[in-house]
Amino acid sequence: MRVRALSWNLFHGRDFPPDPSLFTWRSRVLRITERNATHLQVNGDLFREFAGVIAEAEWDVALLQECPPRWAKPLASACAAEAHRALTSRNSLGPLRAILARLNPDLIGSNEGGSNLTLVRRELGEIAARRELVLTPGPNPERRTMAFTTLASGLCVANLHASTADPQASAELRAAGERCLQWAEGAPVILGGDFNVRPRQSEVFTDLAELGFSSPADPDAIDHLLAADMEVRDPAASWPAAGREVERDGLAIRLSDHAPIAAGFAAKLPRTDA
Repeated sequence: MRVRALSWNLFHGRDFPPDPSLFTWRSRVLRITERNATHLQVNGDLFREFAGVIAEAEWDVALLQECPPRWAKPLASACAAEAHRALTSRNSLGPLRAILARLNPDLIGSNEGGSNLTLVRRELGEIAARRELVLTPGPNPERRTMAFTTLASGLCVANLHASTADPQASAELRAAGERCLQWAEGAPVILGGDFNVRPRQSEVFTDLAELGFSSPADPDAIDHLLAADMEVRDPAASWPAAGREVERDGLAIRLSDHAPIAAGFAAKLPRTDA
């Protein structure tokens, strides 16, 4: 079984141009679009733009973090995929938050509420089971969860967004790794998301390797795609900036403050002796 995996922190569906001067209070409050010679900064609903980029990308499973909860069903539909959503923090009064986010996404920011959303393309098979692990219950530090998805083929996919500070983030990752292997029961597992931990700064990746997970590809990255009981065919690599940009009025809108990462894996076949 070969699997192409994508992981992307969606920044709550907002854009993030490379020019800091485009972030202005008049844009944030009055929703006035700012521009320079190359980029726009818009304060509006960018669902179609995100959905277009994700739908056109090559992947079998997509692990999305900071995904607006209201996007789960339409995004799955746009990508011809099944969805597994695990809510994270700030999701009380969800319908009201969603209305405010549509009116002014930049002003409400992360207060719209968030989720970890796993999408599985139908070619890979159906979702057989959905589980959720609460890594940190919240509210301080804020609630963190892991979506654990089991496919009918046996492949398991774990999607998480760890806390922003250590040692909390490393503790969550250790707990996630251990639970993944427990729930997988020997089946191949992909563990990915926004770990908020750089391999050169934490020993948690050594702990995960001792559990059987692959090593991270970039010592300075915080977004990762690891696997257990699978062969790494293509180590996780970030997209170039242009890959997450869309054009409007001849200028670029850069989606999210994170670049997507992609990796390729293959399930290990049982060994047979002649």
